[in-house]
Amino acid sequence: MKFGQRIRTSLYPEWQEKYLDYNGLKKDLKSKTKSAYPDERWDDNDEREFVNKLEKELEKCEEFQLTKAEELSERIESLEKTVHGLVKAYDSQQHHGDDESNDKPSASQLESQDNENVAEMDGGSDDEDEGEDDHDTRSEASYDETFKDMEEEVATLVADVHDLALYTKLNFTGFMKIVKKHDKVTGYTLKPEFSADYLDKHPFYKYNYDGLIVKLSRLFDLVRTRGHPVEGDSAAGGSQNAFVRSTTKYWVHEDNIIHLKLAILKHLPVLVFNPKKPFEAKDAAITSIYFDNEDLELYLGRLEKTEGAEAIRLRWYGDVDQKMIFVERKTHREDWTGEKSVKARFGIAEHKVNDFIAGRLTMDAEFDELVKKGKKSQKEVEGMKQLANEVQYAIITRHLKPGRS
Repeated sequence: MKFGQRIRTSLYPEWQEKYLDYNGLKKDLKSKTKSAYPDERWDDNDEREFVNKLEKELEKCEEFQLTKAEELSERIESLEKTVHGLVKAYDSQQHHGDDESNDKPSASQLESQDNENVAEMDGGSDDEDEGEDDHDTRSEASYDETFKDMEEEVATLVADVHDLALYTKLNFTGFMKIVKKHDKVTGYTLKPEFSADYLDKHPFYKYNYDGLIVKLSRLFDLVRTRGHPVEGDSAAGGSQNAFVRSTTKYWVHEDNIIHLKLAILKHLPVLVFNPKKPFEAKDAAITSIYFDNEDLELYLGRLEKTEGAEAIRLRWYGDVDQKMIFVERKTHREDWTGEKSVKARFGIAEHKVNDFIAGRLTMDAEFDELVKKGKKSQKEVEGMKQLANEVQYAIITRHLKPGRS
């Protein structure tokens, strides 16, 4: 399918005028480059007019993309406030009979306290207060119906974010294709200049949708669980030192990443390592540095799934300025052994990593302090000591060096 046809069939009808005028630009190119008369062929004036039109199209797309993203963010936040109010009323009715005998607030009530403060700061109308009183007499079926309506509203927001992501991708592809066609048929070279002088100044195509996705995920989880979101995965940055692993990996084309994330968030919440603050892209980051030697011994062992094959890495979660680094060792076990593959790890301060991998520092003394402070049992610390010593020994004797993540 030619791109001109593709953009016509793939665009979101309500936004039709906001897309790149690909076919119009293509006609401009054909009108001169197909002429049989030399004095009507593409010249410097045509080039200036084409570039000016191209830049206006770029500004149009960027302005719409940013405006729409801000609008979606505001819609999500508004719906989240509405859902919190519904959850508060629902929990109040659910626990009404227990209030006199139990003064301890429920977990969901505690979770909603911050949102109550927000509501107080925003100011509530008399109608809103009356609405809360009305909720107290609503039936369970009525609440279920309202939560289902909320789920449909969230699903609409998910679809809108998906459409905006496709809008971004489709327009960026269109700009690159029309510039490529220009260079091919006019004899003028525009692509390097366009990338450096125009795209870099209007980087709408680099917009990070993770912020919207995380907000949607939190909202969807709030509605789906009736205000009792699932707890975060303690295996990611939590206190566990060793756990059985069972993972399945998939290859996803970059064009489908946003679509996949939006599909998954309907069923599982997005894992964010610092959910107590406004989301930033770095909050979802996982950084890994793998060790290997010049023979790629560890890599080949994992690739061939050799029994007992190991992967040794440094990993940290969230901000790149994270001061706690995890030293991890993953050990592969074949099914016939009856054992499970295991990931074991321990934490180390970032400034001590180089001394540890060089063999100038052992972790024994630090781990013993954990027992004295009551943070770990003696048995846990003995396991951590063994792991640290084995990892350090492997790094030194097998000449392992840190590589790229």
